[in-house]
Parts: sequence; structure tokens; C-alpha cells
Amino acid sequence: MLLKLSFASMRKMFKDYLVLLFGLTISISIFYMFETLAQNEAFLEANSMIASIMFIFHVGSFILAAITLFYIFYATSFMLSMRQKEMGMYMTLGAKKHKVTQLMFFETFFIGIISLIIGLVIGVGLAQGIATLIMNQLDFSGEGFQAFYLSSIVTTVTFYVALFLLTSIVNAVKIARKSVLDLLRAEQKHDGVKAKGSWTIIGVIFAIVLIGVGYYAMINIDKLMQFGVILAAITITIGTYLMFISLLPFLMKKLKGIRRINEKGINSFTFAQLRFRISALTKVLGTVTMLIALGLGAMAAGLSFYNNVELQASMFQANDVAIHQPTEKDMKLVNKMDTVEKNTYHYKVDEEGVYFLKKDLLDHPPLVKQFDPKSMELPEAKRVSTPIPGEKYVLGEAKGIESIPEPWVTALLTELRANHQMFGERDIFILNQENYQKAAMNEQKVLNVRVEDFTDAIPLIKKIEKRQQQVAGITNEMEMQQFDSKLANYLVLKNVASGTIFMGFFLGVAFLMMMASVLMFKLLSSATADTHRYSMLRKIGVRKSLLVRSIYKELFLVFLFPALLGLIHVLVGMQMFSFILVEPYTKIWFPISIFLLIYGIYYWLTVQMYKRIVLPKEV
Repeated sequence: MLLKLSFASMRKMFKDYLVLLFGLTISISIFYMFETLAQNEAFLEANSMIASIMFIFHVGSFILAAITLFYIFYATSFMLSMRQKEMGMYMTLGAKKHKVTQLMFFETFFIGIISLIIGLVIGVGLAQGIATLIMNQLDFSGEGFQAFYLSSIVTTVTFYVALFLLTSIVNAVKIARKSVLDLLRAEQKHDGVKAKGSWTIIGVIFAIVLIGVGYYAMINIDKLMQFGVILAAITITIGTYLMFISLLPFLMKKLKGIRRINEKGINSFTFAQLRFRISALTKVLGTVTMLIALGLGAMAAGLSFYNNVELQASMFQANDVAIHQPTEKDMKLVNKMDTVEKNTYHYKVDEEGVYFLKKDLLDHPPLVKQFDPKSMELPEAKRVSTPIPGEKYVLGEAKGIESIPEPWVTALLTELRANHQMFGERDIFILNQENYQKAAMNEQKVLNVRVEDFTDAIPLIKKIEKRQQQVAGITNEMEMQQFDSKLANYLVLKNVASGTIFMGFFLGVAFLMMMASVLMFKLLSSATADTHRYSMLRKIGVRKSLLVRSIYKELFLVFLFPALLGLIHVLVGMQMFSFILVEPYTKIWFPISIFLLIYGIYYWLTVQMYKRIVLPKEV
């Protein structure tokens, strides 16, 4: 009989349970996705490049497991809060406590199993989609990958069944420990207001100092290294909790005391609601803030690494491609590019050296970049202006000839690719017109090309670079990978950054979705206690539209506080990467937009569910 009543009640509250199911399903599918990529041995063996970053997947799985534990306890507490009064009524009507306890256990476990089945199905599809994304990003076939992977399913099922058993037992114990009167009066909850006094000032000062120390550690991470990471993690976490525990109740008290704002509409009620509930929310808001910082920070860092690939590949070369002995096919490819500058330089080669014509170099001085290893700033491209008035210059062991000035050495080796890969151990000469004409060898040329958008031109440059390897006589796979060019640097950096962006993006989205859910379920789990307050206001004539506006305003402020502090943490925290990235804030608007979209959806869902719970039904 109790079981039938339970199913009938669950059907009646289907819309409320739908959000719970959605949150649990997302959690399960993301966890399965990570496990699939981490445990797929055939895939790892076939793709050593991905295997090298697999430890990140395992770390991500561990962090997700810890967050999921925290998340599910809050989510199931929402279900418990909705069912307490009903369980009390069952016992009032004669149901034995152990039967009601079993019923609570069954409901929690049943919801968990349903979400596990749905989550695994979605997880398989998500894993397949993510695998396709990785293949496109990293340019490999993904040989051996299986979206449906038995080992990952076993791990996911084992973990979540154990977790659902644990939460079911906890909920059942909570019901067992409460008397019938406690269950029937579950909605009547008193929220105390803590008086801080002088401790508020002390707490805020400590919070500001600790957060300041953490920010200093992140900004100077290039000096502090691992110690800076540990110091920042500890001080910012403690400082964030102190900020919410000390400052937020104080601000609510001051806001409540501003008569001009407080006496407008039903702001008095709205701010009173906030003031009474804020003490119970401080720790949750601190947790949400830190996980917003971690989630958004992971996304921003991953995208920043990816968006900096072209910038970092441009650290050494000012020009985009150098083409030795260009063929008609090469020129057709160049003509398809949106070029900014093209310069041709003539040279001759024999067994002793490579001889460049000085006139070409002076008529069209190459752009060069002087990289400073002590700084990650992008060096400015400058034309070589160092005079070379002599008849002959050499880079090598030839005696009695003046050495090539350093800026011209950089231009020849880096921009014109007159290096050992192309010419072996030959000396490099710069000759005036007379001496150049005396050299009896066949004349060759190198074309220097600079394009408007390097990434757009990559497919064409790849074809050119493949033939340049043939010109250099390179056939060894290892030598091909080490072929010195802007494209080679770009591809190496892109391979690393693609794994980083994948992990950062999806781990970040997982954090943000689950942590926004934690805040949502925490607010909804205490919503039943507010029902009588809204009912009373409605009975004395307050319009429903005013109550709805009050709910939007109250929950907006609750969501706003952790979002603002979390964003500040991320913006300062991106300085951690300033010593390895040229522009750590490149396109940071994109991850912030994703965060605001996810956060906004959860805010809207929370408001809609909160209204369903607290607003009296209209007759």
C-alpha cells in the first residue's frame, strides 16, 4: 500500500523530480565520458600523443567523483525536504516508522538507478561526440576508440550504485531519527540571524588579507612555482569562506537598514528573507564560488592555451613560410593565399657553402623577431637595418672574411631557413654583385611569404612544407616532426593545446553545471519553510506579481554574490599563465559567456521551481 502511495506521489511531483533527474543524469554521463577516455587501452596504445596527457583524465575523474559526492547529497536532500511532511502524515495514519524509513530508502535509490540508466545512455553518445571533436582538433584517426566501453560502464555503475546506497541510507536514517511532529512541522523552520559585532571587521580583514596573499602568489607564480599554487589554493579558499561568513550577513543587515530602499514595494520582505536565510547559505556560497573559479578557470585556461597557439608559434618567425626552389605548383598555392608580403632572395650552392646575393637582402630587408627568453611578451617584428658595406660576409669557419652581423644571421637562419636542415654543415655567405657573379654554380631562390591570417592558410602551407622536406632531403619520420618552420611549431603547440582545451572545457562545464545545481537544490530544499510566509502575504492582499518579483530579486542576489567573487578569482588567476602564454586573456569572453549561459539557465530553473513550491495555488 505504501509503495502504491509512493509511486502516486512521485507521479504527482514529476516536474519537481525532473530537475533532480536532469542533474544526476548530467553528472553520470560526464563521469562515464571521462572514464571511457581514461580506460580505453586500445585507443591509448594507438595514440601515444593522447596517452601522454592521460594522467589529466584520471585527475579529472577523481575530482569529478569528489564533487559528485558533494552534489548528490545536496540533490537528494531536496527530495527529502519535499517528502518529509508526507512521510509524517503516513505515520499519523498508522504506518510504522520502519516502513516509512524503508519507503524513503526505496525512493532515493529508485531515482538514483533511473538516472544511472539514462546517464549511461547519454554518456555513450556524449563520449562518441567528444571523440569526434578530439579527432578533428588533433588530426588523428582515433584508432581503437570505443564509445561503449565495458570497463568504464562497470566503474561508473559501481561508483554510483555505492553512492546511491549511501545517500539512500542517510536519508532513511534522517527520517528514522525524526518524530512524527518534527516531520509534520518540517516547513516551520526558524532561521536565526547571527550578530557579528566587532568579529565582522576582524573576519573581513582576515579575508581580504588571505585573498590578497593568494592573488599575489598567482601573479608571481613564475617565481614561487609549486609553492605559489599551494599557497594560493589555501589562502583564497579560506579567504573566500571568511568573506561570505563575515561580510555577507553584515551587508544584508546594512541593506535592510536603508529605509529608502527597504520601504519600496515589498523590499522589506525580500531583504528580510535574504537576511534570515543568508547565515545558512554562507558555506554553500563559498563552495559554489570556489567551484565557479575552478570550473570557469579550467575553461578559460584551456581556451587560452588553444587561442595562444598561433601567437606562440609566431614568437620566432616574422614570416609565415620560406619556399626554397618554388615550383609552379607552389606558386599556385601561394596565389590562393591572402598574402601581405612576398620577397624573393637569390643564392647559389656548392660543396663549401651557400652564397646569398647582398643586393636582394638590402633591397628587401627581411622582417625578424628577436625572442627574449626572459619574457613571454610577443617580440615586435622589425626589418633588419644593420649595414653590411663589405664585399663578403660569412657565418662559419672560413678565415679572413668578416662575420655576418647578428640580425642578418637571424634573418638567414630563421626567416630564409638557410640552416643545417636545408643545407647541412655548409658555411653561409653574403656576397656583393661582383663576387656573386663570379660563382659559377646554378642560381636558386627562396621565396619569403607573409599572409594575412596564418591559421586560414594552414591547409595550403602544409602542402608547401611537405615539398620543402623533399627539397631538404628529409625522409626520416623523426626529422620530419622536427623540421624547423612556423607550421611545425604551430602543430606541436596545437597538439598539446588541443588536449588542454578538451580537458579544461568539459571539466569546467561539468563543475559549473553540478555546482549551480548544488546552489539550486540548497535553495529549494529550504523552500518549503517559506511557503507560509508567502501564503500570509497573499492573504493580506499582496499581489502575486509583487511576490514573483520578490522571488526573482531575492534569488538573483543569492546567485550574484558567488558569481562576482568567482569571476574576480578567475580574472586574477589567469595571471598564473602569463609566464607561459603570450596573451592569457585572449578571447576570455567566450568561456565567461558559456558560464553566464549555464548559470543563467540554473537561475531561471531555480526561480520557476521555487515559485511552484512557495506560491499559494490560486482558486
